[in-house]
Amino acid sequence: MLLLAIDISNTNIVLGLFRGQELAAHWTLATNPDRTADEYAVLLTNLFAQRGLPLTAVTGAVIASVVPPLLPTFLEVSRRYLNVTPLVVGPGVKTGIRIRTDNPREVGADRIANALAAQRLYGQPAIVVDFATATTFDVISAEGDYLGAAIAPGVSIAAEALFRQAARLYRVEL
Repeated sequence: MLLLAIDISNTNIVLGLFRGQELAAHWTLATNPDRTADEYAVLLTNLFAQRGLPLTAVTGAVIASVVPPLLPTFLEVSRRYLNVTPLVVGPGVKTGIRIRTDNPREVGADRIANALAAQRLYGQPAIVVDFATATTFDVISAEGDYLGAAIAPGVSIAAEALFRQAARLYRVEL
């Protein structure tokens, strides 16, 4: 049994293939909302083939997306090419994490997944820092409740803004 976990963020799509609790394989693709389900299926087919696996080896899938146009694309990939109906992380999905914010529906799927992972791997209370397109900070209480978050520009975005706005600073590749 193989579970394909799909994390669709603004910059990258990270794929993890799990055999039980073990991460059997993982890949990173550039996020491109203009790609079709067929194009992503070709990419997946090639990535799986490199590991000697057919797409039919996948028996389940879970998707966390912060890029709304790509959710239908990956739902189609899951149904047509993997022959599975994926679990989509989002409002209403029972994860065991109580969302204690003013508007729980505004908490992104990535934030919920990060909070759940931190809780399972490290316990609680916890502060989760995710360095991605944006740098996010999520707070989980001692009781396991998601209390809230802060968001800041990601390192690359911040560095680019400094370069553009500060005349004596040089662009540096990170």
